Amino acid sequence: MSIKRIGILTAGGDCPGLNAVVRAVSKNALQHGVEVLGFKNGFDGLVRNEFINITYQTVSGIVTLGGTILGSSNIANPFNYTLPPFGSPETPRDLSSVAMHNFKANQLDALITIGGDGTLHMSQEFVDMGMPIVAVPKTIDNDLSATDQTFGFDSALAIATEAIDRLHTTAQSHHRVMIIETMGRYAGWIALRSAIAGGGDIVLIPEIPYNDDVIVNAILERKAKGKNFSLVVAAEGAQNEQGEQAVARTVAGSTDAIRLGGIANKLSQMIEEKTGIESRACVLGHTQRGGTPTAFDRWLSTLYGAKAFDMVMEQKFGYMAAFHSFKMAEVKISDAISNLKRVDPHGEEVRAALEVGMSFGSAEIG
Repeated sequence: MSIKRIGILTAGGDCPGLNAVVRAVSKNALQHGVEVLGFKNGFDGLVRNEFINITYQTVSGIVTLGGTILGSSNIANPFNYTLPPFGSPETPRDLSSVAMHNFKANQLDALITIGGDGTLHMSQEFVDMGMPIVAVPKTIDNDLSATDQTFGFDSALAIATEAIDRLHTTAQSHHRVMIIETMGRYAGWIALRSAIAGGGDIVLIPEIPYNDDVIVNAILERKAKGKNFSLVVAAEGAQNEQGEQAVARTVAGSTDAIRLGGIANKLSQMIEEKTGIESRACVLGHTQRGGTPTAFDRWLSTLYGAKAFDMVMEQKFGYMAAFHSFKMAEVKISDAISNLKRVDPHGEEVRAALEVGMSFGSAEIG
């Protein structure tokens, strides 16, 4: 089969590096004489048949640009569509056949999807329907087991580390406990690595359940040693020993309906009540997703994009581009979504953190 026209979309939450992937795919394709249609707002564009024709001019200068020129959506699921006028949260519809019709009507030979776990699951469902798809993994949480690192993670880590650096000085000046809430729904990579890099005192991650009393004791022990401030870095998905997480809200129709958030405020109140030490919460939130990607992420995104189009030309459909030992590879999408990559509570990074005096808020680890 000759490849003459392809589609590309960015879905799920945005992150630094998306545009660099779009640029690499598009420039590689255009140099091979292949047309590129960029579908707007993730899979929503495929359902509504809304797209742009990507040219060299379209992608000129976007390698440094945050966000995505194509737009994105983390609630537009063609298999459970809830957006008006075609559906609603009360009456979701399966519009996957509409998306498939639009794919064929546009005479596309392949579709490149860029997204995280939810996007990969939807991509696999379309592969099962016969759509020729190549996927590119995207998540700032870095929790996909099938690839060593996803683009966007390095940028999010840099932002979180800079925030900890800045909060370090204000915590020290006012003798406070500062609780920094990072992203990390199922995996604590951002929290752990930024805490190590920024000199955090306590780090709470989803993989190691925490205990309020252990956190309090760690802070009081620091105070007894003359250290009149503490930095607590908490992943949004951290849970206590009862398995409780801080839930901000639920979103109907989303692939991740439960939106976590609020652990920093919860901990701030608890710590101040139990220690008498002034405590403040700082939620980094979407600052970790926005802005210019780091040099590493621009480089990695370009490798992912170039590899994805190469896979299209080789007709490696149903596969995802992956990054293994600083080389590009391919893995089945079905394998990529089977397991999450989580922090090993007994691994080298946790051990290193413990050896420099960091607490994980757990009597079991330490």
